[in-house]
Amino acid sequence: MKCYKSNVTSAVRVGISTFLAASLLVAADDQIVALQRKAKAAFDNATLSAQPQLGETSDCVQTQAQLLPVASSYDSPVISYRKGYCALMAAALSQNPAGFKDAAGAFDQAITNWPGRVRATKGRSPEPAPSVLMALSAIARLQAGAETGAADDLSVGVGRNTCSAELMTAAGCQAVFRTGREWLGWMALRQDDLPQARRDLADQPDSFWKHWVEGKQAFAEARYRDAAIAYGASVELWRNSQERWRGNWILRLGPQPQMGLALTDLGGARLLAGEPAAAIASLDTAIKVDAQNARAYYFRARAKELAGQADAATADYNLASRTAYASAENLVSGEGHLYRGIFLFRRKEYSRAEDEFAGALNADIAPALRADAVAWRHMAAVAGGACDTSRRLLAESLGSVSPYFPRADALALAASCSDTF
Repeated sequence: MKCYKSNVTSAVRVGISTFLAASLLVAADDQIVALQRKAKAAFDNATLSAQPQLGETSDCVQTQAQLLPVASSYDSPVISYRKGYCALMAAALSQNPAGFKDAAGAFDQAITNWPGRVRATKGRSPEPAPSVLMALSAIARLQAGAETGAADDLSVGVGRNTCSAELMTAAGCQAVFRTGREWLGWMALRQDDLPQARRDLADQPDSFWKHWVEGKQAFAEARYRDAAIAYGASVELWRNSQERWRGNWILRLGPQPQMGLALTDLGGARLLAGEPAAAIASLDTAIKVDAQNARAYYFRARAKELAGQADAATADYNLASRTAYASAENLVSGEGHLYRGIFLFRRKEYSRAEDEFAGALNADIAPALRADAVAWRHMAAVAGGACDTSRRLLAESLGSVSPYFPRADALALAASCSDTF
């Protein structure tokens, strides 16, 4: 009898244990389902918003992170993608480099785990992850300033042009690839590969960089008026970009121009196109945007000279020199010497000007400015009365000068020094 009771007790205990275990499993499953719903709702709340807010995107990142440890191998890649996408949105809103790095890491994890979503067919390897994930990871790394390997990954991602309805809509994918092509065009432009940049940006009529590349091409061909028109279109597009960003936040992920430098190039093109008043207006704005841009003062000085404002031009040459020195390391600046030399030349202090031009050549100076410094040095020597050798050297140097160098002044000075050039 005691044995019978013992067996019954044991059976009851086993039954209770089984029931409790099953209950715990059901409760755990319920918790996972609730967490899945919460994560999906947070993702939808952030991504479907017309104007996403930082709080929404941060909540989305946190809920995906909470779900990932209990996610199946099938669900894990999509959850990692959602975490990365929301982190990318948050970083775009806050411009936080660390946020971009986190986003890239999540996209990379989605790529790594993607085979868990795909059943391998006998004799065939699983399909690779949609290339939009590679493009997103590369864009995030570029935004974070980590360019190593990003260009190659971006080129592959954009080139494959594959997406997945499990991740985003076809329109959303194409917005990512469009941003990727904009980065590729920017990188080609930075390497002075204008033909490649034009190919990368060919289908983006509303891109700042497409018009900018057209302006660079026109400038290289000495079509300065066309360059000024294209540069002006780029600047106008950028000014209107805030409104477009409200409807498509991903546009914030493209390469950002430095508007002070852009306006300086616009002013320079207008100067060479024979529009000094328009050039001065652009350069005034450039200096308001970036008062440490010495080249803007230099171009404005040249524009004021052409506008007949000699005293104002001389003052700007002085400002260009002082600004270049202020921005230089240890107050050593070949650019500063150059502008100081022009300032002294315009004040007819030719000997001192020649010394400044020599100082520019002995310092670190950009190749384009070096050619101008050589010509200015010879012109100062000619103006100071050294006609023979210096006149010949001036003539030879004019073949290498930039379009901003005052060739007409050099020719007139040489002619006044001798009847022949």
